[in-house]
Amino acid sequence: MKSKRSVIPGFGLTMGITVAMLSIFILIPLASVLGYSFRLSPAEFWELITRPNVIQAFATSIGCAFAAALINCVFGLLLAWVLVRYDFPGKRLMDGMIELPFALPTAVAGITLSRMYSDQGVLGRFLERFGIQASYTKLGIIIALVFVGIPFVVRALQPVLEKLPESFEEASMMLGAGRFYTFRRVILPELMPALLTGFGLALARGIGEYGSVIYISGNSQKEGTQVVSYIIMQKLNSGSVDYEGAAAIALVLLLISFLLLLVINLIQIAAGRRTRQ
Repeated sequence: MKSKRSVIPGFGLTMGITVAMLSIFILIPLASVLGYSFRLSPAEFWELITRPNVIQAFATSIGCAFAAALINCVFGLLLAWVLVRYDFPGKRLMDGMIELPFALPTAVAGITLSRMYSDQGVLGRFLERFGIQASYTKLGIIIALVFVGIPFVVRALQPVLEKLPESFEEASMMLGAGRFYTFRRVILPELMPALLTGFGLALARGIGEYGSVIYISGNSQKEGTQVVSYIIMQKLNSGSVDYEGAAAIALVLLLISFLLLLVINLIQIAAGRRTRQ
């Protein structure tokens, strides 16, 4: 009986390295979160995660991340469309700047945004004329999350737009369809799986974001601007470090992010099957 040999040998070695790296950097840290969380009794765990400030922090994190992800879907689609479909001076520069939120330390982004949108900042003074305060409000959190999340949407959409034939649009126009109808019924269904992928990635990043929101949010329990990551850091930076409490909140945050990504991936798969029919 002939054994199948790979063109490039070394499966055993590469598989072992892959499993080892996966265990060291992902599985073991996740297991430690579970281990510290299970040191609490069920009653202690429930009492901790149902405290008013913790529930408020979860609502703020999820709500602001969801709003920012929706905004990123709109503007990310526009950016990706412009970068793929048009040629103009400075196109390469603009395309490179999309990666800036990935390269820039999030704390630097948070300090810069909080200054720009404060009462003394350029954009903050402009918004004040209309009675809008950005820094130290939920609006400021959404602005920071839009900044860190928009590359996910743009980079998810660009490859799909590049492969999408323009003949689809031309055929639709020749059959008498308007531009909006062509976009809604021809282009958008093709982009929907990639758009949902970008939305899910931006949402998951936003829920657990810390550096970019910690300065612009104000961290006020009264104003409802505390995020979950700030609550976790409070427990780790207090006089008596509460690893168990921090791990318990982190576990809930991990489960929420996992469930959200699972639902979005299921919707994405269904949308992909629909477009292939």
